Amino acid sequence: MSSNEVTWKDKLKAYTRTPGSLIVMLLVMLSAIVTFAVLIFLIVYVLVHGVPYLKPSIFSLHYTSENASLMPALINTVIMTLLSLLIAVPFGIFAAIFLVEYAKRGNKFVEVIRLTTETLQGIPSIVYGLFGMLFFVNTCKWGFSILAGAFTLAIMVLPLIMRSTEEALKSVPDSYREGSFGLGAGKLRTVFRIVLPSAIPGILAGVILAIGRIVGETAALIYTAGTVAKVPENVLSSGRTLAVHMYNLSSEGLYMNQAYATAVVLLVLVVVINTLSGMIAKRITKA
Repeated sequence: MSSNEVTWKDKLKAYTRTPGSLIVMLLVMLSAIVTFAVLIFLIVYVLVHGVPYLKPSIFSLHYTSENASLMPALINTVIMTLLSLLIAVPFGIFAAIFLVEYAKRGNKFVEVIRLTTETLQGIPSIVYGLFGMLFFVNTCKWGFSILAGAFTLAIMVLPLIMRSTEEALKSVPDSYREGSFGLGAGKLRTVFRIVLPSAIPGILAGVILAIGRIVGETAALIYTAGTVAKVPENVLSSGRTLAVHMYNLSSEGLYMNQAYATAVVLLVLVVVINTLSGMIAKRITKA
């Protein structure tokens, strides 16, 4: 009898020793199976209904009522994602560095910041959209534009990036900091040369989650970036993302097939972004 078989039998005996342990084990396994089954069902459903309608006309650079092209929306999605991250990531990372590395432990101001961050994470996206419309669109006179949408999304994902970066920095052992200080490095050098590189995988995990929220957002962008189906001339031009494009097509009821095709492209885009981010995180970790 192999050691693996003995280990499995020992674990099974431990789980079945009491009825409560057996019930918890079955519930955990059932939850995992249901979650995986739902995920597979959604992916297969979208692919079955969308792949047959991925025709060359749907990838035309210019949108018309005949082709319902998604290419302008795809370009706008990439622009919106990059611009939002360019705004949110530096602020989120630097704020987390201040909270973990520079703020004193037990500081009341830090607790207020963390409470505010957690509160902002729970606000519905449509509230962010209304704020963006009132402040960026009307008060700042940016109009319905890519810039207004990017700033709104940056505010929306900032708490997520900030909290994930904070937890990643906390996970770095204190021995790294002590060793750096012992070699004569200063605080700033220790943070940016020792602590921050060690926390890169956790930071990238938060950035990936932020990308997923940006790519799938509709309510906040309808009120700020608008729904114009064309490639913007500049950041002050209006434009729709893939999620808004899919929402508009499905709400009209005339382009359901194109809406499913857009869902397939959106799904592939998210998978590609997550894969590339994971590869970058592994390469940075090995380096």
